[in-house]
Amino acid sequence: MAVRTDAVGRLLTQAVLTALEAPSVLNTQPWRWRIDGDTAQLRADRTRQLRVIDPDARLLTLACGASLHHARVALAADGVTATVRYLPDEGDPDLLAMLRYTGRTGPSDEAQRLRAAVGRRRSDRRPFADEPVPDAVVDRLMRAAAAAGVNIRVARPEDLATLAAAAGHAANVQRSDPAYRAEIAAWVRGGIPAEVAAQPSGARPVSLRALDDEPDASIYSGQAVTDRNARYAIIVTDGDSPRDWLTAGEAYSAVVLGAIADGLAFSPLSDLVEIVAARTTLRRMLGGVGWPAMVVRLGVAAGSAGAARSPLRPTADVMEVA
Repeated sequence: MAVRTDAVGRLLTQAVLTALEAPSVLNTQPWRWRIDGDTAQLRADRTRQLRVIDPDARLLTLACGASLHHARVALAADGVTATVRYLPDEGDPDLLAMLRYTGRTGPSDEAQRLRAAVGRRRSDRRPFADEPVPDAVVDRLMRAAAAAGVNIRVARPEDLATLAAAAGHAANVQRSDPAYRAEIAAWVRGGIPAEVAAQPSGARPVSLRALDDEPDASIYSGQAVTDRNARYAIIVTDGDSPRDWLTAGEAYSAVVLGAIADGLAFSPLSDLVEIVAARTTLRRMLGGVGWPAMVVRLGVAAGSAGAARSPLRPTADVMEVA
């Protein structure tokens, strides 16, 4: 029995190490994992919460959902079956999920493809190449999100003005708030490389959050417009509860890893869902159906050099083996 337990523990440990690579807003990595026998527990780390940007912990919970999906991908790639209990203890809201080993099966080719993408995942804020995103790839990403339990609305050309307005409004509200600027500066100093934080030159149809105190250029500034072929995928949940946010995080992970596996680059546009008015604008664009949980910018990377990698937290700070 000890041999079996040790083998299961090793499988769960490898899965959690993969889970630590998941994307999170401003690289906060707001999770803690605990492996005990045949179970891995996922907990929220509230010390990593963005109190100004994310006061209700929606984005924190979404990031933890992405970490959970990374772990599940790793297990499936190793031919491991597992069950998940979401929010298993009403008296312990920080316990977000319990992942339990249930047996072995044949390794999943798709999971292996996604796991291989984990090490290549980078949030890429640079302008994308002047090359369209294949429709077949977009269709695959939409199916991946649906399998994870959410819908995706891929913005149409006529939606870009609405997205641009939401991004502009979010930027104006947030940058006028000294507490917001202080929070951004603190997290950028703490865990985002300067080359990632720097705002690339050029105007874009939909602006990116400024991380270096330099706002994005307006499309009316006279500068050449970049990102003309970027696609914008809006992850939409049926409800707006912690359970829905976890599901959104799993779908976000599925979309991001699928995009990387298919040779695309991405960056999140979470600021479009952080400000109530901006999120309401998106919801109105969706016809009032569902709740926008995350916006993902997708495109073909420009050049062969990959985006810079943001550092991971020390493993001992985020993973414990009983």
